[in-house]
Amino acid sequence: MDILTELIRNDMKPALGVTEPGAIAFAVSTARRHTGGKLEKVELALNSGMFKNAFTCGIPGSPEVGNYPAAALGAAGADPDKGLECLEGITPEQAEAARRMVESGMISVSMSEITSRIFIEATVTTDEGSATVTIRDAHTNIVRITENGKTVFSREDTAGHGSDAAEDDVPLIHKYTLEELCRYASTVPVEEIGFIRSAFELNMALLQEGLESSKTTFGPYLLAANGGQIVSENEQKTASLMCNGAIEARVLGLSRPAMSITGSGAHGIIATMPLYAAYKVSGYTEEQLLRATALSYLICMYIKEYSGKLSAFCGCAIAAGTGMACGLAMMRGAGPDVMQHVINNMASSITGMICDGGNQGCTMKGVVAVDAAWQSVAMAMEGVYIFNVHGINGNTPEETMRNMGLIASPGMVGTEKTIVDILQEKQIG
Repeated sequence: MDILTELIRNDMKPALGVTEPGAIAFAVSTARRHTGGKLEKVELALNSGMFKNAFTCGIPGSPEVGNYPAAALGAAGADPDKGLECLEGITPEQAEAARRMVESGMISVSMSEITSRIFIEATVTTDEGSATVTIRDAHTNIVRITENGKTVFSREDTAGHGSDAAEDDVPLIHKYTLEELCRYASTVPVEEIGFIRSAFELNMALLQEGLESSKTTFGPYLLAANGGQIVSENEQKTASLMCNGAIEARVLGLSRPAMSITGSGAHGIIATMPLYAAYKVSGYTEEQLLRATALSYLICMYIKEYSGKLSAFCGCAIAAGTGMACGLAMMRGAGPDVMQHVINNMASSITGMICDGGNQGCTMKGVVAVDAAWQSVAMAMEGVYIFNVHGINGNTPEETMRNMGLIASPGMVGTEKTIVDILQEKQIG
């Protein structure tokens, strides 16, 4: 099996709801498992990206939103064995118990630092003792567990990604050029990437739940705009519906999981669903779809390794959207030269779009990403693109993708602080 195939396979993971509340609940539920007795309090410390992304997003199994209910649900009944799907099966009784925990002040949440590097530290205290779980760099990557101050599990705290990483620690994906990624996607045995089908199945089921829910508004609007059909003759409108109807269902905390990539369900949705729409509308083969999606995933990963997992820019639209745009160009027969122009068009348009957390706004950002991708591809294929000399575009597509990531980290650290300040002001108010 090709190493890039393994990279994709290992990164694709089902995630129930927005990934950050799931990670918070996973950390707390793991700590709870290492304690006995009656719960007294839960203390949670989060990096800025984790704090921000979970701030107002919906939570599966609960009508509540945000960090506090996610932590409380982790203590009340989440199953850590399910990883990012740990909130699956939460009962109304557990949801009510979690609500009472928050109301009684048993849950405290603090922000540890402004950084794109994932950090969660969850401490659960009972009348019999306490346990602390520390997560670093990935949403379920536990690096330390302590019981009553004694370490019972530890693994090396991995080097950070993005701009936080050591200079000599080159991520695997950055060892490839765009041309090499395209060659892989074009030549890898199709049966080797057949597992990608599960992403379409999972994300389509999430879309369907969203369209059937009374909570959603964007999904029904986009369905009406598409002539009342999930698949119409309009490729772009179908893409926007499939992509953003699923994103809305996810951020509102409906009960079905999304297939995540780079630790994000919305990234996974944007990287896949517009391509699936093009396949359904325009008659591309399944092989073309699978190859385009593999490329979409890899380009998303390439940009995200520079920007960091959680930053102040919208990686869903920018990283996953750029990957998806290149996948669309591939389906239409374009090669690396045209894809470089696609990347230039995306870099010069939506780079800098802020991330103000996992919330309903992700849906609108997805709408913009689909629109930008369709325009970027159509223009690039007609020789219309932003030249390398302009703005943050580099002399190579690799330089451009690097520059896109650097805009987020370290470039938008100040923006991240401002966003968090605004959220905290709203919380206090």
